[in-house]
Formats: sequence, structure tokens, C-alpha cells
Amino acid sequence: MSRFLARKLLGCGNVLKKVSQVGVVPLRHLNLLEYQSKMLLKDSGVSVQNFTMIDDVNKAGSVLDKFKADEYVVKAQVLAGGRGKGWFDNGFKGGVHITKDPKQVLDIVKKMFGHRLITKQTSNDGILVQKIMVAESVDIARETYLCLLMDRQHNGPVLVASPAGGMDIEAVAEETPELIKAIPLDIYYGIDDEIAKEVANFLGFKEKDIQEKAISEIKNLWRLFVDIDALQVEINPLAETTDKKVIAVDAKISFDDNAEFRQQDIFALEDVSEKDPREVDASNFNLNYIGMDGNIGCLVNGAGLAMATMDIIKLNGGTPANFLDVGGSVKEEQVYQAFRILTEDPKVKVILVNVFGGIVNCATIARGIVSASRNLGLKIPLVVRLAGTNVEEAMKIIAESGLPILTANDLDEAAKKAVSAVKQ
Repeated sequence: MSRFLARKLLGCGNVLKKVSQVGVVPLRHLNLLEYQSKMLLKDSGVSVQNFTMIDDVNKAGSVLDKFKADEYVVKAQVLAGGRGKGWFDNGFKGGVHITKDPKQVLDIVKKMFGHRLITKQTSNDGILVQKIMVAESVDIARETYLCLLMDRQHNGPVLVASPAGGMDIEAVAEETPELIKAIPLDIYYGIDDEIAKEVANFLGFKEKDIQEKAISEIKNLWRLFVDIDALQVEINPLAETTDKKVIAVDAKISFDDNAEFRQQDIFALEDVSEKDPREVDASNFNLNYIGMDGNIGCLVNGAGLAMATMDIIKLNGGTPANFLDVGGSVKEEQVYQAFRILTEDPKVKVILVNVFGGIVNCATIARGIVSASRNLGLKIPLVVRLAGTNVEEAMKIIAESGLPILTANDLDEAAKKAVSAVKQ
């Protein structure tokens, strides 16, 4: 569910007036590929298509010999939307293909595997396809939408459902709000038969046999939601098939990073091959890093301060090279690692440190800055602006270091000095 949908839900009538910005949650670090989400669903008793995975093109033939279906769906596994309309660097079109010919499946796999898939959500270089899911095609009679997610205003979960599934749910919320139903849930009580039946009826599962299956799927989705500490489990579509089954055809799952200590097996599934290596490196030291195209490296504490720092750099004619947030409990070693990551980027010509010491002790930051500058043999200009807790001691540490560190009393002055240093 997107942020756009969350905003639309706020205006979708009485039933949703109390649903807060359900989808407006911090971006999570963990993203799973489609087949991994299907594995989690299956393990919780949720019905999904039969599928197999190919991660070695040389073994694809033997894998496919063991997997039989009347119709096959071949899907490149990358963390990007728009796969069906994407294209590969070898000219092959489409990251999703459907065929009834088993021999054609292997040919499609060979055209996808080891090539870069470009979609509207990837860079121009695309993403290297190293995993391909081959699934049994589902003959869908009807599509519905179901989502379980955490709602801050209710301090707990909310179920959002719509009989108009398999399509842009944001458009449904905007154009036909009566087709959206939201039910706040008790985290301890969860979903019982009564609630599940109410949702199944709203989704259009009327016949007794199919309704019982829908009730079971809804309850199993709730069990999954709780068991994996999810922030969101979105099924679109939750489909009724022509042979009267209820199947979760596609799923998007968001996880709570704070529950990683309880969900180590799930977090270990993350494929970091698609992520910026600098982001992966930073996360190993509990640092948040986002790379950009500029030449002024930014080291800050707090997302809000990071945004303000980048804005003022731009206002003064500069361009930020990154967003690097050291957080509120930073240690000297983390400051060192932050400097190392910044200096390993050849585009960075100046480093600007902007830290407000609330929880953070400015003296800790200062000692980290001096240590990193010396140990890394820093060759590029460094501008430091510190404010807050122990700032006097921090400035003394910097002054007595004998290092050519430029200091500033406020952010605007710091930004001007950083931009000027780039030009020099």
C-alpha cells in the first residue's frame, strides 16, 4: 500500500476517517523477493500457486523436468515493479511471460538469466537477474484485495479490504471509496470467524464452500502477520479461481526492523546484491546511507537535519553527494566508519559535518572526527558545525587537534564554506 493510498484512505468516508497514515511509515531496510514472500505465505497455511526456483541456469533443465503445469508463468525475481513491461539488455522484452509449452519455458529462462532487466523503477542500467520463479498459472474467476497493516492512530493493526482487486488500489480508493472497507483489530484478539466471515462477504465470497475457504485464508493471513512481526501484508489479488479455490496470487510484505532479533531467519533471507554496496557497508555499522550525485559528503544525526543540510547546500549552489545519518547513539568507531565510507567515494570533494547534540554528545563526535581525519589521512576539506550537548569541549578538541578543520557557528555558514571549498 502506497503513501498515496494512505492519504486517500483518510478521505474515503466514515469507515476510514479514523485510519491514520497507515502506509506512511519509515522505509524499512528489509525487502524480500516475490518467491520469498510466497514461501512465508505457504508456511503459514495460506494458499499460493505451486512454483519452483531457478538460480543456476545450468541446472534449469533438470529443475523444470520435475515441475509440471498446464500453463507456466515465468517471472524474473528483482526488487522492482513494472517487470512485465520491462526489457533486458539483450533486447528480450518482458520480465514476466506466460506459456503452455514446457520447452519454451527453458528458452525464456535462458533469455532472462544473467541479463539486466530495465523497468520504470530501475536505473538505466537495470538489475541483474540471478533468480527466476516458474509458477503454475492460475485461472482466475474473480480478484479481490486484502491488506493487514499497522495503524499508528489505532495503536494496532487494521484490515483493509476491497472486492475490486487485481488493479490499482489507489485508484479504487479515489474513485469508488465505497468499495474499500477498513476494520480496526485488537492485536491480542485478532481475527475470529465472525470478523473473517464479515470480510469474506464484503469481498464477494458468498457460496458456502468458497466462503469457508476465504475465511480460512483470512485467518491464516492474520497468523502470518503476527508471527513474522509484519508492518504490512498486502495481497493483491486474493483470487477466486474457476475451480473454486481461494489463492493469494501476489503479496507484498513489510517488516518491522525493531523485531529483527526475533526474526533472524527472515532477515537472513535478504538479498543485498541489488543494494548500493555503500548502503550495505553503512548498515553493518548501524549507519543510514543514501548515495546521490553531488560532491559534498554530508554526515549528520537525524533525518530531519539531513534534509535541512541538503536543502541549504543546494540553496548555496552546492550539490550533496549523500545522506549519511549516524543516529542518536553514535560512538567514535561509527564516526570513523562514516568518514571511511564518505572518503571512498571519489566524487566527494568536501565533507560537511552537521550535528546537533541532543542525545548525542558533541565531544564524542569531535573525538571521532579527529581520529578519523588522522587515521584515514584525510586529504579533502572538512567543514564542521556542532551545536548542543558539550559543544564547548567538542570545539576545544577540534581546535587543539592541529588539523586543518574548518568550523562554523551555524548551518548556513557551514554550507557556504563547504561550497566555497569545492570551488577552490
